[in-house]
Amino acid sequence: MIFATLEHILTHISFSVVSLVITIHLITLVFDEFVELYDSSEKGMLTTFFCITGLLVTRWILWEHLPLSDLYESLIFLSWAFSIIHMVPYFKKQKNYLSAITAPSTFFTQGFATSGLLTKTHQSKILVPALQSQWLMMHVSMMILGYAALLCGSLFSVAFLIITFQKILRIFDKSNNLVNVNESFSFSEIQYMTERKNVLRRKNVLRNSSFFSSRNYYTFQLIQQLDDWGYRIITVGFIFLTIGILSGAVWANETWGSYWNWDPKETWAFITWTIFAIYFHTRTNQNIEGFNSAIVASIGFFLIWICYFGVNLLGIGLHSYGSFTLTFN
Repeated sequence: MIFATLEHILTHISFSVVSLVITIHLITLVFDEFVELYDSSEKGMLTTFFCITGLLVTRWILWEHLPLSDLYESLIFLSWAFSIIHMVPYFKKQKNYLSAITAPSTFFTQGFATSGLLTKTHQSKILVPALQSQWLMMHVSMMILGYAALLCGSLFSVAFLIITFQKILRIFDKSNNLVNVNESFSFSEIQYMTERKNVLRRKNVLRNSSFFSSRNYYTFQLIQQLDDWGYRIITVGFIFLTIGILSGAVWANETWGSYWNWDPKETWAFITWTIFAIYFHTRTNQNIEGFNSAIVASIGFFLIWICYFGVNLLGIGLHSYGSFTLTFN
């Protein structure tokens, strides 16, 4: 009873604190004069991290197994993984650019896990025989840590594409406006404005297309950082995903007598792994590595959610023990 009450308290504290963190981020984004609140948001995420850690430990003690046996527990673990990624720059005493991705990710996963949709799965049950194995901790934890890292890295790639497209559209829009202005002069003024028009065109082209102006240089730096951060986080996530798939194959051989059965969960895990393997392959071409790899990673973002939720929603295959029933009590 004590552990159940403690679990309930920690769940609501963690969600409340991360909600406050999101609010602070929005305030600092809109109002520059409140930028000093940034440090408070970092402390809030640290509090959220410890609350979710306490929640997982409490549930582990209460049910005597690692809390990874169903969708509710895996979502809690996923939000914990997001908070871990958020904490890495914090402990390195660096400005946490990851907060724009990790804080909302923690908020949404924690919010969905504590919503009424998963009420029936909040109370853990005795593990089915297939899950009564030491491989549960190795396989599932590696897979979820891999999902968390790959999702964060993929979101950086999505941001990379959005900013890049905005940059391209801005350049084309300004170029078109320049042409329209030049065409508005009367015939009598053409001779006088010919040389001036050419000078202005060269200046505007340089200003609009060069990354050496202050604004363009900042955008260029941001694009490069997004690409670099995305690559590093996806690399870590890909390693975790690979370990998770290999450990799952060994576990499947011990449980079902076969390393690979091509059930829906395994198939989508393999597809996801292949997509991110293609991501690394596209980066071998240095001329187009950023843009093409970002497109591949963006596709991978949706595949991860299909892999993670697909079997749980359908309740089919050898991994159907992770399914859930929607409740609206």
